Parts: sequence; C-alpha cells; structure tokens
Amino acid sequence: MAGADAAASLSSSVAPAANLSLISAFLACAIAQFLKPFTTWLKDKKWDSRRMLGSGGMPSSHSATVTALATAIGFQDGAGASSFAIAVVLACVLLNQIVCELPPEHPVANVRPLRDSLGHTPFQVAAGALLGVAVAVLLRSSTYSY
Repeated sequence: MAGADAAASLSSSVAPAANLSLISAFLACAIAQFLKPFTTWLKDKKWDSRRMLGSGGMPSSHSATVTALATAIGFQDGAGASSFAIAVVLACVLLNQIVCELPPEHPVANVRPLRDSLGHTPFQVAAGALLGVAVAVLLRSSTYSY
C-alpha cells in the first residue's frame, strides 16, 4: 500500500491542476493578453484584435505572469522559502528589463509601432504587476475559502 500512496502523492504534486503557482501565472498572462485590444481601443479609438497575440502594450503580460507566479509561490511556500526568493529576484530582473523608456531625442522615440514593440512603459509594467498580484490573491482566496 505504501507504493500506491507514494504514486498518488507524486501524481498529485505533479498535476498542473494542483499547482496554484502555475495556474496563477498562466491565468494572469492570458487575462493581460485578453485586455490588450480593449486598452488599445480606449487609447487609440481603434480595435486591433492582433494585440491579443502581440508583445508590448497595456498591461504587460510578462509582468503579470512573473508577479502572479512570485505571489502564488509566496502564498504557497511562505516568504522565507528559497523558491519565493528565487521567484522575486527573477521577477525583479524581468520587470527591469522590459521597461523601455526612450529619451525624446532617440531616433525611434516617436515611431509608434516600433516603440510599442520594443518594450513597455513603467505604467504598463506596473499595471501588469498589479494584475498578476490580483490574480494570485483571487485564486488563493477562491481555493482556500474559509
């Protein structure tokens, strides 16, 4: 019976449905990508459904993904866990790398399609990060209803 218990324990720990961190990250990414055509429409008054699959734009799906992952790991393993520390450090590195603030004198600073695909503004990154935290918090509260 011990072998069956070990196999059941292994399959439940590997099952994606049981991995709240992974679900939080993918859901935050999907929601951020889904929102991009709507935020483009609000800003530019034009509908562009291709924004759902593209990079750049509002909110940042990259920042939503890594902050949801780090937040969910923090909830699951605790703030003192090595896994949380790794997730936070990697999230900070990524968040720093995706911000693209071009100085006004830069040759492509006003070339919109190119500028939008090079990276994100700090506001887009912050919006994605807030979305990621919100998704992880909501998933945790729905999973652990008291």
